[in-house]
Amino acid sequence: MIIDNMGKVKTGHGIKMRHTEINGTVNMLILKKQKAGIKNLVRFLFFINCFFVINPAFSQLTDAVYKDNIKAVRFHMSGDQESLPVYKMNSGDQMELNFDDLEANMKSYYYSFQLCDYDWKPVDISPFLYTKGFTQQRISTYRYSSIALTRYTHYQAMVPDRNTTLTMSGNYILKVFLDGDTSKLAFTRRLLVLEQKASIGGQVVQPFTPQLFKTHQKIQFSANINGLNTFSAAQQIKVVILQNNRWDNALKDIKPSFVRGNTLEYNSENNGLFPAGKEWRWLDLRSFRLQSDRVQKADYKKTSTDMFLFPDVDRSAQRYVYFRDLNGMYLVETYESINPYWQGDFAMVHFSLAAPNGIAYADKDIYLAGQLTNYEFNDKTKMVFNTEKGIYECQAFLKQGYYNYTYIAVDKNKVANRRDLEGDYWETENGYTILMYYKSFTDRADQLIGIGKINSRTDKPGISF
Repeated sequence: MIIDNMGKVKTGHGIKMRHTEINGTVNMLILKKQKAGIKNLVRFLFFINCFFVINPAFSQLTDAVYKDNIKAVRFHMSGDQESLPVYKMNSGDQMELNFDDLEANMKSYYYSFQLCDYDWKPVDISPFLYTKGFTQQRISTYRYSSIALTRYTHYQAMVPDRNTTLTMSGNYILKVFLDGDTSKLAFTRRLLVLEQKASIGGQVVQPFTPQLFKTHQKIQFSANINGLNTFSAAQQIKVVILQNNRWDNALKDIKPSFVRGNTLEYNSENNGLFPAGKEWRWLDLRSFRLQSDRVQKADYKKTSTDMFLFPDVDRSAQRYVYFRDLNGMYLVETYESINPYWQGDFAMVHFSLAAPNGIAYADKDIYLAGQLTNYEFNDKTKMVFNTEKGIYECQAFLKQGYYNYTYIAVDKNKVANRRDLEGDYWETENGYTILMYYKSFTDRADQLIGIGKINSRTDKPGISF
């Protein structure tokens, strides 16, 4: 066998054997790489699975209750149940968190924060970059219920705790979980952290569009920004508008119509439009013994109470009448106790809505809506049509208080199409909140730089408009 300078075998048989050896070696190397690749893929998938299990914030909703025993979750600025939870950086502001556990025993609840972008998608950075101090805090204040027939444990916390400081502005998810284990998530709530860099002013006007002139409200506003570069305002600044503190129908990604120096103007005809709705329906449950005008009858049992309300009707064809309401929110209050948070009772409240001519809405699902349902559209809030009575029915387990609510029809074929069964009148009193976010090309998260509040009516007339 003769081998040349390149290491090749010159005889035909030898060349064939040499190629066989080389091919075998190459195949072994390829097989080893494939096995290594499979192992790495398995490890990667295992890591991803563990990551999502350990970090439920990446698969959770922003405002949701995950345990059936958790009721009456309230998160707002201290002393103001109608407010959004907004914490101003480097201030003494505190948020008040209240909730009830119907299992009525003592548990170790903790809370932590998750930073999100303006669209409430979690930001993948370490909590130590936006939290100074402890990243988890135990909720140590609790009281067992008294007086109430329903047994529960009430938990309360003031957020943020003095041992925790949030160092970045923006959107945060407050996560409450058991035993210091984030996989045992109980519920989540939104928190806004503000670093004031923009002053926002505006007004609510009638749209010029003839089809929307009598039914919608348009928000026009301007913002003055200090200390920020507005050269690429359309890319770096994002605006979100809320109607009555609701997130389910928020308007996003609104671009400025004009940029003049440090002033941004938002007055485009097709942006900032909301259906005006009508003043909300009300329900007074501050006393179960003294039944209010909306209660038809009550069933008092030894350990529970059922409240049956008068049937409601579709109000879309009725004239607009002004009266003071809570714009869809509710208050935990009682007439006959000292502290409603741990002395207020619960009742199963039965709602009913009369269908037109006793016939169900065609291709529509009807839902009970308001802060009492967290504006969720699911089986718990969906009303069931009673063919014998010709009415829609549903029930909700509510704590003593004063409630606003409405009914919303959702198209079965296109769930994004929702219609309030109240009708829309541009004169309706609504509160609007404008949130302004800024993200430079080097930032990893959106900063919340301004919050503006506008009300559609300043006259506040009497009973009728």
